[in-house]
Amino acid sequence: MNTTKIGWIGLGNMGNPMSQQLIDAAYPVTVYNRSKEKAETLRSLGAAVASSPKELIELNEVVFMMVSDDQAIDDLFNGTDGLLAANVRGKVIVNMSTVSPGISKAFSQLCKEQGNYYLDAPVSGSVKQAETGQLVIMVGGDESAFQQVKPIFEKLGKLNKRIGDSGSGNTAKLAINTLLGFYAQGLSEALVFAQQHHIPNEAMMELINNSALSSVFIKIKGDAIINENYNAAFALKHIAKDLRLAKDEGLDSPLANVLFQTFQQAEPEYGNEDIIAIMKQIR
Repeated sequence: MNTTKIGWIGLGNMGNPMSQQLIDAAYPVTVYNRSKEKAETLRSLGAAVASSPKELIELNEVVFMMVSDDQAIDDLFNGTDGLLAANVRGKVIVNMSTVSPGISKAFSQLCKEQGNYYLDAPVSGSVKQAETGQLVIMVGGDESAFQQVKPIFEKLGKLNKRIGDSGSGNTAKLAINTLLGFYAQGLSEALVFAQQHHIPNEAMMELINNSALSSVFIKIKGDAIINENYNAAFALKHIAKDLRLAKDEGLDSPLANVLFQTFQQAEPEYGNEDIIAIMKQIR
């Protein structure tokens, strides 16, 4: 049995299977989630359940977070029973959420002042990769804290890499998600153009999937378009949010500006559907 005591906050589409990976790896895991029923599901799999973020960090050596946005992170740190309310030292807080580099830098400094460490460690990959421990993890923060947590990262991802100082993991994730948006919109525009000239999606996808342009993402999202399956593996509202974060960090290039506009326009109607629902906006 692995002896490092792990706390996990956030049991959504990604946090649930990721925390289960650590339970399966025989780590002692304690979870916290605003929605109590999700925490009870993890209890049935062997996890303990904490009543607050404050209790969670008091009980554990390493605390992971996988939540939706900057506001959720601020609430977890600054709430009445939040992480900063605990009188603890020597803890490592690992934020795996896709949030702004600025919030990571701010909370990294506050953690340091308390005698704790903060790593920003967002992931590339979706639910399937979370379920199989095949995520790509990009990390910003202290080298010694990274080395301490690295054996745990290895249970979650096929690659874990420290990029640089605090915030750099978040910046790398925003760059990757910008490219992800290019792929989704580019595939959608190509298929719409082909359709306008009476070439069916099935024929185009067979050509693309056997060309140098083939990729796992293109194949999965092409199948989704063919089957009209827009159930969210990665919701369009999340990529729209990530593009706003990237814009705030200075992303300002010809393709990126068009990408930003397209996804912001699509979010009100298609935000809860998959990223590839951008096809509907373009169509």
